[in-house]
Amino acid sequence: MPTVMTMTVKRNLALILTVLLMTGATSVYAQPKDTARVHRLPDVVVDGQQRRIDNSAPVRVIGSADYLRLGVTDVADALNRLAGVTLRDYGGAGGMKTVSVRGYGALHTGVSYDGVMLSEIQSGEIDVSRYSIDNVQSLSLTIGDGDDIFVTARQATTPAVLAIQSLTRLPADLKPHLTAQMRLGSWGYANPFVRYTQRMGRSVALSAVGDYVYADNDYPFRLRNGNVTTIERRSNSRMCSGHAEVSGLWTPNDRSSLWAKIYYYDNDRQLPGIVQYYTNVCGQQLHDRNWFAQTRWLYQASQRLSLRLTAKANWASSAYRDTLLPDRRDDATYQQHEYYGSASMLYAPCRDVEINYAADYCYNNLSSSLATDRRPYRHTLWQTAAVKFQRQRFTALARVLWTLCLNGAHRGDAQSDMRRWSPSLSLSYRLMEDEELYLRASMKDIFRVPTFNECYFHHYGSPDVRPENTRQYNIGLTWRHAWSPKLVAQVAADAYLNRISDKIVAVPYNMFIWRTINMAKARGMGVDGEARVEWTPSAGHRIDLSASYTYQRVANRTDASSPHYGKQVPYQPLNQGSASVGWENPWISLSLHGQAASGRWATPNHYEGTHIGGYADVGLTAYRNMMVGKTRLQLRADVENILGHQYEIVAHYPMPRTHWRMSVKMELS
Repeated sequence: MPTVMTMTVKRNLALILTVLLMTGATSVYAQPKDTARVHRLPDVVVDGQQRRIDNSAPVRVIGSADYLRLGVTDVADALNRLAGVTLRDYGGAGGMKTVSVRGYGALHTGVSYDGVMLSEIQSGEIDVSRYSIDNVQSLSLTIGDGDDIFVTARQATTPAVLAIQSLTRLPADLKPHLTAQMRLGSWGYANPFVRYTQRMGRSVALSAVGDYVYADNDYPFRLRNGNVTTIERRSNSRMCSGHAEVSGLWTPNDRSSLWAKIYYYDNDRQLPGIVQYYTNVCGQQLHDRNWFAQTRWLYQASQRLSLRLTAKANWASSAYRDTLLPDRRDDATYQQHEYYGSASMLYAPCRDVEINYAADYCYNNLSSSLATDRRPYRHTLWQTAAVKFQRQRFTALARVLWTLCLNGAHRGDAQSDMRRWSPSLSLSYRLMEDEELYLRASMKDIFRVPTFNECYFHHYGSPDVRPENTRQYNIGLTWRHAWSPKLVAQVAADAYLNRISDKIVAVPYNMFIWRTINMAKARGMGVDGEARVEWTPSAGHRIDLSASYTYQRVANRTDASSPHYGKQVPYQPLNQGSASVGWENPWISLSLHGQAASGRWATPNHYEGTHIGGYADVGLTAYRNMMVGKTRLQLRADVENILGHQYEIVAHYPMPRTHWRMSVKMELS
């Protein structure tokens, strides 16, 4: 349990932020008027029609308008449509879902929520299933350093950053706006959702969001044992989760804004475990809770200078239980705390140059109920300096990041301290003045510190686990062409090379415990491609075609004489892709969509019996929007995996076969 002092600090922080919200320092539903030239942030329009394509690094965006047209059902499903992304999914509504980019692994993918980085110091993996797609305005994946250099130092510490932006539409009037939705689905799935927003004068906006998810998840699957095939059902799979957040923004004038958010998440779920022959009994359970409060202050001191301060306090708890083990010997509760602060400055000495400096500090600790707990803690300091030059058709961005990590443990040995300089460079050039055709190239060197699980977890972690050092190179093209206002196409393609030393490979033992090993050297190379065509043949009709493809070869390059040399790393398919076609019309709009991936291996050594077959998953979405009086009503139905294909993404965790969801959404204003 948290100490009395920690609980007091948490209560005081919650009280301060609550008062702040009640007095007007709230919501992300507006931004201050942009009067300073220095605050020229890249304008990504996420209405599903226009996207910024001249970035010097690959940027993939899915906006809220895309969810229906592409048949997206949740955040994980949306990420599956992006080139270069590999999703690890344990199946069902309650299965953990993590994302990796270009074979680096989920620990190399940073995730920010409304501009502040999320953290999981214990395992390092962010479960994206925690975040409701109904409250997400856009998902933006940046590989390397994006053109927006006005960021925190922490945001520059990963090869790729997934930015989750919650709904930010500010009502034009002062009336309360309420959105309510009920979604039902197969195997006991129920998901009510409610959102309240209100603008209170010119400078203040408030929002409150809550949702609840329940699912039995007892879906059927085929179990093959030699020549015998039986139909079994997943057991011990029930989940029950809820989430609530209050957020807002106060803009007292055109030069400053103060934003804050309070967030709480609670998920009490059963863990079905791996599929085994002759038995389907499992008693594992996991209760996750997470609370955080975060705030940002932005001040434009002059036409040339902007300042941003960010602060966050985070607490998370995981209670693991196994009711079938004698004496409940594996039961354990883990608690982690984080206190984080950042200061960032953006300065423009002349029209073509912008300079950024940011310094971040973070304190993390982890405690558990285990007798073997070492109670580790970590102080981390990041500093970064970046320069951006932009003139006519050419853009160049250079950054250097310094990381200092001081490790300690209240009991036993601690991991050694670490420090590292990490440079990066990005270039972009418009090849023709009369055509939106851009060539880009980038390089980024990065340094990943092992997680607490990798260093200290009983029987699995070791303080001797070495940090990963990675370097990525990218070259790509983006092109957009409009034959007419009714017909627009956009294409992006990138080739990349990643070099990794001391790569840490995680192999799942069950949903909560992972084995970690160092693979001295690994090399990743591949190609990403995305294409989209939007055609409006007549009034009331619109057709969207989209596709993505990824080839990723991520192989062990440690010892050329080893029989395992050159083998693909675990859970990384060579080929994967997605495609969708959507037709909006005045009657019932339709979207046909699908994802596919080639086979993968569950172990780094490719042992016999550890190969996981490829799969294809096809879905169909039907929806209609209508007005009933002053209420906007949306009806939607989804059928997933309509081909009934049984497949696995994680070994021995079968995914659901054909299943459905239906929803009714009302917007009152």
